[in-house]
Amino acid sequence: MKGSSQFEFYPVAQAFSQSKMGNDDAMKIRRVGSEVLGSAVLVMTVVGSGEMATNLSDDTGVQLLINSLSTAAILYALITLLADISGAHFNPLVTLVLAYKREMKIAETVQFIFAQFIGTLIGAGLANLVFDLPVFTASTKVRSGSHLFLSEIIATAGLIFIIFAAIDQKREKKIPTLVACWIGAAYFFTSSTSFANPAVTFARGWSDTFAGIAPESIAPFIAAQLIGAVLGLLISQSLSVKSKGKK
Repeated sequence: MKGSSQFEFYPVAQAFSQSKMGNDDAMKIRRVGSEVLGSAVLVMTVVGSGEMATNLSDDTGVQLLINSLSTAAILYALITLLADISGAHFNPLVTLVLAYKREMKIAETVQFIFAQFIGTLIGAGLANLVFDLPVFTASTKVRSGSHLFLSEIIATAGLIFIIFAAIDQKREKKIPTLVACWIGAAYFFTSSTSFANPAVTFARGWSDTFAGIAPESIAPFIAAQLIGAVLGLLISQSLSVKSKGKK
């Protein structure tokens, strides 16, 4: 229809494009609150399902399966329900890419990233409490090695590519399914079990459970994730339908 915005037909794209949304204070609070809530529930699920998995089975494969299915399921639910409010980033890297694309202002970018880190810490603390553990305990699970570094680059590159390739191809409604499938699969085809998120990585450092990561391993993981995000963005841009149309 003439005069209609493309975002009218693609609600998830509307949510991911923050500049298209209202600027009133109430909406800003809702968006930031949505990021806190989504990030908290995501990490609560990752950490909680990991702890439950170790309680249910001594088989590492079964534990990983429980953890991966729970994470994929909650990602699908959260993105589906919260995308039209905040864009359902739950990941500083997604937010930073949008800021790079000038879809978000600097102030809002900072607010979102702060909300994501606060939310993930809340989620880790709640998961620990649910299983009668101290609110925060530094993880003793060291994750080191070049193979893990490479795994995080691949996992993060794939995640960023999937999100922005879907937006470019106007398949925004598929993002909940695509992200859930990628992360669920990457649990098994990467040796790092696909953290792919700096905020989640940091929060998991404060839970000494199956899903934990020792504080000294956090910085290398985040560095790998940053490299992966840049790589994923470059791939999505190189394969962009829009860029092809300009040739």
